[in-house]
Amino acid sequence: MGTLKDRLNEDLRTAMKGRDELTLSTLRMALAAVRNAEVSGDTARSLSDDEVTAVLTKEAKKRREAATAFAGAGRDDSAAKERAEGDILERYLPKQLSDEEIAGLVKDALAAGGFTGKAQMGPAMKAAQAAVAGRAEGGRVAAEVRKQLG
Repeated sequence: MGTLKDRLNEDLRTAMKGRDELTLSTLRMALAAVRNAEVSGDTARSLSDDEVTAVLTKEAKKRREAATAFAGAGRDDSAAKERAEGDILERYLPKQLSDEEIAGLVKDALAAGGFTGKAQMGPAMKAAQAAVAGRAEGGRVAAEVRKQLG
């Protein structure tokens, strides 16, 4: 199979042929976000699969936050649409780690770096994020790092 971006484009064509409006609009939005990331900065460039995954992760997070906001405002139909879009984006993201897996990876990263106190939160987070490698939201990782540092 090709790159993640190729897979998105192929699934977009499939959604067009199948007249799947929700998938079609979601993939168009995702590909637009990828294109925006490609042209941001000084020169246009092609994104690696990891960078495309990072863009899709941000988009999925936006959908979760919007669904929560809509649900809180009593707009259940809009919240359901945002959740459905988030579910479509999740198909292209790596499986998220469980809390136990995050705790183990953070523990190993903190031990390897010799981080022991809250004063070292920044470098400890950098090491933990590298260990998790995009398989968990930053907020979940930060909470675990804070818990383990003291």
